[in-house]
Amino acid sequence: MAKKKKAPKIAPKVSEAEQDLLAHMSDGYQLETDLLGGNPVLRNLKNDEAIRPLSANRNSIKALQERGLITPSKGRDPLTISWRLKKTAK
Repeated sequence: MAKKKKAPKIAPKVSEAEQDLLAHMSDGYQLETDLLGGNPVLRNLKNDEAIRPLSANRNSIKALQERGLITPSKGRDPLTISWRLKKTAK
């Protein structure tokens, strides 16, 4: 009997703007948006410094969510959404 080979896992295509967001989030920044996913802001959790990513927009956030890379959670105030990196199953 021939053994079946497992297909290699292929990472989803991620744009440069999306890679930048993911890199900042893994370095301790929290992504915040308005309720519609627009106006993204990266906030440093240690010193509350805010950075507005120039190349990221609502479509970047939507693409990361659809790929299962980030998940929404409650924001700092009722009109914001905080996004967190999705924990991978081990």
